[in-house]
Amino acid sequence: MSLDNAQPDRAEPRRSIGIGSVEALRLLGGVSFGRIGFTQHALPTIRPVNHVLVDGDIVIRTHAGAALTSHARRAESPGVVVVYEADVIDPDTHLGWSVVVTGYAHLVTDPDELERFRALLRPWVEQTMDYAVRIRPDLVTGIRLTTAGH
Repeated sequence: MSLDNAQPDRAEPRRSIGIGSVEALRLLGGVSFGRIGFTQHALPTIRPVNHVLVDGDIVIRTHAGAALTSHARRAESPGVVVVYEADVIDPDTHLGWSVVVTGYAHLVTDPDELERFRALLRPWVEQTMDYAVRIRPDLVTGIRLTTAGH
């Protein structure tokens, strides 16, 4: 079986419409999966993670050996700069939305807050995830892909 991504798309052209930050965070809160981007050895790194939105912040679980855990642990206040992206785009119609959040990530150190996040967010991988990282959004952008006529 061969996938030919070079096939021309015969669907109607799409239009990209900007989404405001409030709507973008609402959409982000409605999904549980995204991608976190950060630097590792001065190069961009992206990891798929599941998340929960808590009080307007993105929370992910992580483990002791994760690169993000060590970056967040070493970061001075206000944290380490990261980007977080989530989307829902239909593979057939190419309609949907994408949200990108840029902000500071810091390791959660308060035991009560960490316990709360452990109860709210169950990791998808079979690995001990004793840490949580909280991302405070500074820049929230988004687009909605619609048919050109809408």
